[in-house]
Amino acid sequence: MVHLGLAATLLASPVFTQVDVVCAEREALLTSLSREYSEAPKELGLANNGSVVELLTTRDGRTWTMLMTRPDGTSCVIAAGEAWEAVPAQMAGGQPL
Repeated sequence: MVHLGLAATLLASPVFTQVDVVCAEREALLTSLSREYSEAPKELGLANNGSVVELLTTRDGRTWTMLMTRPDGTSCVIAAGEAWEAVPAQMAGGQPL
């Protein structure tokens, strides 16, 4: 397991242009992101390779982190940043769902 101190160090800056990949048990990353940034899971989807991609944000979208959890249960931070904004779902042609 990756030491959480390393994960916290690599995630210390809320703005990233490139994220060093940090991998650990999913629960350990969720705990660290919750404690350090008040981020919680908001959205998820299944990738073609069988991994789960998950978006965590603060309540106000101030910071966000994207995790990918492989079928073996290992989660990795694949992107992070700030100013996440949800957009209303729309159909083709701009009609709201």
